[in-house]
Amino acid sequence: MKQVILNNGTEIPEIGFGTWQTTEGVKKTVNLALEDGYRHIDTADIYGNEAEIGEAIEESGILRTDLYLTTKIWNSNRSYHGVKKSVEQSLNKLKTDYLDLLLIHWPANEKQFDNWEEINSSTWKSMEELYKSGVVKSIGVSNFLVPHLRALLKTAEVVPVVNQIEFHPGYTQQETVDYSKENGIVIEAWSPIGSGRLLKDKELNVISDNYGVSPAILCIQFCLQCGVVVLPKSENPENIKNNLHFERFKISESDMKALKTLKESGFSGLNPSAVDF
Repeated sequence: MKQVILNNGTEIPEIGFGTWQTTEGVKKTVNLALEDGYRHIDTADIYGNEAEIGEAIEESGILRTDLYLTTKIWNSNRSYHGVKKSVEQSLNKLKTDYLDLLLIHWPANEKQFDNWEEINSSTWKSMEELYKSGVVKSIGVSNFLVPHLRALLKTAEVVPVVNQIEFHPGYTQQETVDYSKENGIVIEAWSPIGSGRLLKDKELNVISDNYGVSPAILCIQFCLQCGVVVLPKSENPENIKNNLHFERFKISESDMKALKTLKESGFSGLNPSAVDF
């Protein structure tokens, strides 16, 4: 599988297996993904599925060094000590002694906290220590908009390797993408298919038909063509396989433009500056 080189010299597979909202049959689903060739698994403390993912990995017999594991610090653990506690628990559940990538799941935002910059900065400092110790091979952020990134970079010793954001046709957060890339931060797409909502979009279906592919595959290729690491999620065995093993194709410039400006039918409605969780 093609790898993307991050700003610290490490590599991340360009397609990962997303596990958000996968809470039933997790072990079976992840086993299928691993059997199909996925080596990049994305989870988070709040997903509540790390233990089952750890069991699936253990049962697979795949060498740990052949896997790329990402987890995230949930909002209640956004603090210097909270990070340490969260990572210790995640390592135990995932049955591993290191993480390939650790992310701040959501930024402390200006709506909830007067000292949001300080909260993000102290969380990041703790993650930097874990990175320097080797317990975590790379550190990054998720759902950080430009103001959150700009504030973090003022005090950060280590630049985030990735910013995992909602990204799909009709919702590309161009300002955040541009600022991230200017600072050497790779974009990862969560909800690349709009949590399934885009599958019914008429305009997208017309375009996918022109290429002889499913709407889901069109969305995945769209992300890859934008230079974005993509994290499709499925519990359907056929889709799990197809999302990784499809024949690569090139979307025309005019169709890329049409997909970028698609109406926002896939948007989750979650604005990182306004969420109250």
